[in-house]
Amino acid sequence: MSKQQVRNDGENVENALGRVRSIADYQFGKGVGAKLFPDNVEILLSPRTGRIRYIHLNNERLATLRPTDGLLSLSIKAAQSIAEQADFAKSLVTVQTDVSSFIARGGDVFAVHVVDADAEIGAKDEVIVVDEQRRVLAVGRAQLSSAEMKAFKTGVAVKVRHGSKES
Repeated sequence: MSKQQVRNDGENVENALGRVRSIADYQFGKGVGAKLFPDNVEILLSPRTGRIRYIHLNNERLATLRPTDGLLSLSIKAAQSIAEQADFAKSLVTVQTDVSSFIARGGDVFAVHVVDADAEIGAKDEVIVVDEQRRVLAVGRAQLSSAEMKAFKTGVAVKVRHGSKES
């Protein structure tokens, strides 16, 4: 089943691009959307519903718009782009360097290894996991709020979806 593509020839693409940029700004910090999704991104629609499903750049997936909550799930490439924008990027979870290889291979983040987490993070939010040198290790979904990640010494803090070194 092929996906329908939004073409760069009408108002529809401006609406779709504006929408994904707005969602990225809301989710990851003001200004992230314009930097993450340049004008030449390819937006793929669901053939069944006609809604935005995937955002690609140079035939590589940057993000998926989740149908359950209307928020973005990121690829590692998109996470690296956001993490580079340290001034206004949010939703970052910093972990101890000694566990970075485990997490980069797709292992979950445990609360005991969390060094810092952005204050805005809530349970079930999309987060970017970085080490203490700000290298992107993984993307996933927070299982705990920011305060809980820093306070708890047991339990999974982030359920990792993609590690940066997964084969």
